[in-house]
Amino acid sequence: MADISAKRRIWGWWWFDWASQPYNTLLITFIFGPYVVNVVGDGSRAQAIWGYGIGAAGVLLAVLAPLLGAVADKSGKRMAFVWFFSLLYVIGAWGLWWSAPEGFNIWLVMLFFCVGLIGMEFATIFTNAMLPDLAPREEIGKVSGSGWAWGYVGGLIALILMLALFAEGSTGTTLIGIEPLFGLDPVTREGTRFVGPFSAIWYIVFMIPFFLWVREPQKPGAVSISAAVSGAWPELKTTLKSLPGDRSLFAFLGSSMFYRDALNGVYTFGGIYAAGVLQWTVIDVGVFGILAAFTGAVFAWLGGKADSRFGPKPVILFNVVVLAAVALAIVFVSRTSVFGLPVEPTSSLPDITFYVLGALIGAGGGALQAASRTMMVRQGDTEKMTEGFGLYALSGKATAFIAPLSIGIVTDLTDSQQWGILPVAVLFMIGLLLLAFVNPDGRGKA
Repeated sequence: MADISAKRRIWGWWWFDWASQPYNTLLITFIFGPYVVNVVGDGSRAQAIWGYGIGAAGVLLAVLAPLLGAVADKSGKRMAFVWFFSLLYVIGAWGLWWSAPEGFNIWLVMLFFCVGLIGMEFATIFTNAMLPDLAPREEIGKVSGSGWAWGYVGGLIALILMLALFAEGSTGTTLIGIEPLFGLDPVTREGTRFVGPFSAIWYIVFMIPFFLWVREPQKPGAVSISAAVSGAWPELKTTLKSLPGDRSLFAFLGSSMFYRDALNGVYTFGGIYAAGVLQWTVIDVGVFGILAAFTGAVFAWLGGKADSRFGPKPVILFNVVVLAAVALAIVFVSRTSVFGLPVEPTSSLPDITFYVLGALIGAGGGALQAASRTMMVRQGDTEKMTEGFGLYALSGKATAFIAPLSIGIVTDLTDSQQWGILPVAVLFMIGLLLLAFVNPDGRGKA
């Protein structure tokens, strides 16, 4: 590590956020999700199936995350796991190319999507665990917030490129009025489907600085991966049994379990909601995404500064309140009414309102996730940080099926995309209540 400066290691770590962000921005929320709605032709059915698929991936993540985290801690080989799950990211994203409207198989599409999602989520666990090695405790908030902001900038640029050069609108042309580049056929939606290979190529290119500049510190007593696998489960069982005794960590994991699940629900279904309820095109949703990504970048950076000054807990509290209010507000925005006030079907008020709500989602989500990453560092055991982030992923994924499945179920029962979003607001409020038991100074001080 001595031959690579601390500043360059931090920049290398930030490049992971830049490289991986398109999976969230382009595939989950603003391009591919709405495309699936358009192809299926039934917003409620697409929303339900999407919820079931992502929920299933969340169960697998919940089961494996802490165990693999413990293996990485004992072996000192987090980078090897990053390489492996990066491969899954690329395979899953690239496979979305095979989602042509003719012969569209939503279950095959969901399989590829979930493979890539699993790769992205696991790679994030192992890179997040490197955060404490990058800077002193008092600087971690700035590092985390700036990294999250940098990721949003990457997602924003990727989204603009997709909309301007590839994703075709209803007229067969892109946002700037040209046909998709490289001769991609707008009739078979090749421009929009290119979002899969585009995200894969983006990840491959921009992970190069990460792999060149980020180095793991030598871990004393590290063992081989095979030995780590055999010893990880007994150690993890001990950690899980002792977890309720650390009230602050236990409360934080519980709180983040609910509010991150709610936030993922907003991200996952925001574009699908707009496409189904407001009849937005992929281009419309993409512009919405540009706004949300811009506010996400700005407020993740500002939130990082507030985190370093006031600590992560006040940042988390404020943003959970904002996001709960936004989630509730979304339910009352449709093509024919805004917050109970009837509007003409041609009115732009629903669109403007949803753009404002999208900006708030981006701002609150960016600051919240960056501060949560810092809080996990404060709450975790420095000797078992990857296991800690595995537990953090477990808390986020053990109930990750709640938001998508509850959205799917409520949407099915009510046959309404609007009411289907309501469970998200409830999850935010539960997370807010549990934050009262979290000590802002961290481990063992509650």
